[in-house]
Amino acid sequence: MTDKRIVVTGGAGFLGSHLVELLRERGCAQVFVPLVEDYDLTQPAAIDRLFREQRPQVLMHAAALVGGIGANRLHPGRFFYQNALMGIQVIEAARVHGVAKTVVLGTICAYPKFTPVPFREDDLWNGYPEETNAAYGIAKKALLVQCQAYRQEYGTNAIFLLPVNLYGPRDNFDPETSHVIPALIRKFVEARRGGLRQVTLWGDGSATREFLYVKDAAEGILLATERYDKPEPVNLGTGQEISIRDLAAKIAAFTGYDGEILWDTSKPSGQPRRCLDVTRAEREFGFRARTSLDAGLRATISWYLSAPPL
Repeated sequence: MTDKRIVVTGGAGFLGSHLVELLRERGCAQVFVPLVEDYDLTQPAAIDRLFREQRPQVLMHAAALVGGIGANRLHPGRFFYQNALMGIQVIEAARVHGVAKTVVLGTICAYPKFTPVPFREDDLWNGYPEETNAAYGIAKKALLVQCQAYRQEYGTNAIFLLPVNLYGPRDNFDPETSHVIPALIRKFVEARRGGLRQVTLWGDGSATREFLYVKDAAEGILLATERYDKPEPVNLGTGQEISIRDLAAKIAAFTGYDGEILWDTSKPSGQPRRCLDVTRAEREFGFRARTSLDAGLRATISWYLSAPPL
């Protein structure tokens, strides 16, 4: 990888920035990050210009429009359109321009709502995704079909990875669009600072989630890029789940909030359970997450407390 020309779409974002950082730490000197103001990935002309100018040998497609349950409920059309359009056009450009290796990042939201736990890659098509993020999940899942179809017809070396919920330093802490861990961290920190004795959270807290520290995710993506060349999708995660109720209690303790936690059951909880079978990633390219949830949460909280105010 060190002598390859690498383009990382979304490389200025949360996951992408950690991926770019890791690539450069490993000696990759030709890593290019297309910024949206220079290359709008919903526009074919901009994508063609990107590929002609940079001539990538490796493409990592991490660009995505993402958000939590609230954002997905408010903007399902936007989430479907932008994610499908960006991905379809970028993968097509990689084919046209003869990119040697294309790595496409999917989402855990692509799995059916009632997938048996742990989620196995072979269960991906056995039902419809959870309704609050189905548009996003299906847009991303369509890119898996494209990667497999292009491999079959054109011999395109494209792989598809399914990262579980990510968290870590540089996450999105905007209360309107953030995912659960940064949202909880911000809520509890602000409640402690404001002297609030109660914090209200969505749902009933019974839903479970699995979380992967972003630096571990970057490591898994890099390993897959170097070692994996098959059409089957691969989960990236820890294989461990925690209820939102227990997660909230843990984050409250780590942020020093000792007030009451209330649950608004009129709000959706999302998919009932999420926990991945991660054996394929370990078998195929030797990936195993190394950061415990407690260590990752403490590092994320520490970063948030030291970051400039939003």
